[in-house]
Amino acid sequence: MRVVIVGQGYVGLPLAVRAAQAGHDVVGFDVDEERVKRLAAGESYVDDVADAELREILDAGTFHPAHDPRACAGFDMAVISVPTPLREGMPDLSYIEQAARTLARYLRPGATVALESTTYPGTTTDLVAPLLEEGSGLVAGLDFHLGYSPERIDPGNREWTLVSTPKVVSGINPASLEKIRTFYSSFVGTTVPVRDCQTAELAKLLENTYRHVNIALINELAVYAHDLGIDVWEAIDAAATKPFGYQRFTPGPGVGGHCLPIDPSYLSWRVQRALGQSFRFVELANDINNHMPDYVVRRLVAALNRRRKAVNGSTVLLLGLAYKRNSGDARESPARRIAALLLDMGADVRAADPHVIEDAHIDRRVVRVRPTAEQLAAADAVLLLADHDAFDLDLVVRHAGYVLDTRHRLTGPTVESL
Repeated sequence: MRVVIVGQGYVGLPLAVRAAQAGHDVVGFDVDEERVKRLAAGESYVDDVADAELREILDAGTFHPAHDPRACAGFDMAVISVPTPLREGMPDLSYIEQAARTLARYLRPGATVALESTTYPGTTTDLVAPLLEEGSGLVAGLDFHLGYSPERIDPGNREWTLVSTPKVVSGINPASLEKIRTFYSSFVGTTVPVRDCQTAELAKLLENTYRHVNIALINELAVYAHDLGIDVWEAIDAAATKPFGYQRFTPGPGVGGHCLPIDPSYLSWRVQRALGQSFRFVELANDINNHMPDYVVRRLVAALNRRRKAVNGSTVLLLGLAYKRNSGDARESPARRIAALLLDMGADVRAADPHVIEDAHIDRRVVRVRPTAEQLAAADAVLLLADHDAFDLDLVVRHAGYVLDTRHRLTGPTVESL
């Protein structure tokens, strides 16, 4: 099939690569011209796609990065995988709207469109379908097929990849469901059909809300356990020995990426808008997780005070700018908030992260360094925020005068765990 993937980010690019490897003729469309140029040169900016993979499908002629919308013409299958951020607490679906309008101009009878972007239940039928119909003059479910299949990309996860993770699929009618299931089955091991698009949209939000709420629970527990003088990490390890009825979650400096800081709020917004009710679990989880960076800074300030040092003028080294280990994804990373708070207090903030090469959201006053013995020894405090395998943790313990470890990876007389 001729396939168009709209959006070439952490979701769209791996999807385009796998579809091209499966033999489809794939157009990777993105409005970011610089991003398209990098792809055309065989340069990947996503952890889950190697440069060699890009060059292979480029040389084979099965992958065509494109900035010009006219490259979308003639598609049999199109997938929308664009960002869905929050703007002042409200869902921003402008990228979905723009993608739908672009595809509508090239929509032909018999073609299929699938939405992958995370959004609230009803988006596929109430927003995307009318835009496609308006721009094409065709009727959804009669002249063309439409459905929703939520992305489940976990950047940096080598075990559960796009291919090995079961793919939820849905359609606005049985024919649409079958078209979408057939497409994804060409390169995904297992597909999971559900009865309609709203069920699939809710399933995605449920997955992330479940994680968000449980992480908030363990984060708040970590705060209180510290105040009570209890080792929360040992308690977590003990509880995890129960073989049923318990799933291990661990505290951290906050949540990041696109999913947890944003997706549950889409569900909360939809419940409030449609039913006039507040989704209290989501709102409480947001409040707890959003304030974890502030708590980390308070712990750091207290530790410096015990050493008769002020934050103002102290050198603080952040290990990790990404929101998770072994990933270059710094979207909504708690490191951004932590760095901003420390800078406002007058600290000399330095940061090391081999995966995050550049990030426009990190304050320019943060000095990027390598985590050498000299840098570790020169820091008044070291904050381990992302426990990348690339970090020499033994070196950190040997040379750092004080470490606040938010991931519970270090032990030693100078180390304090979150």
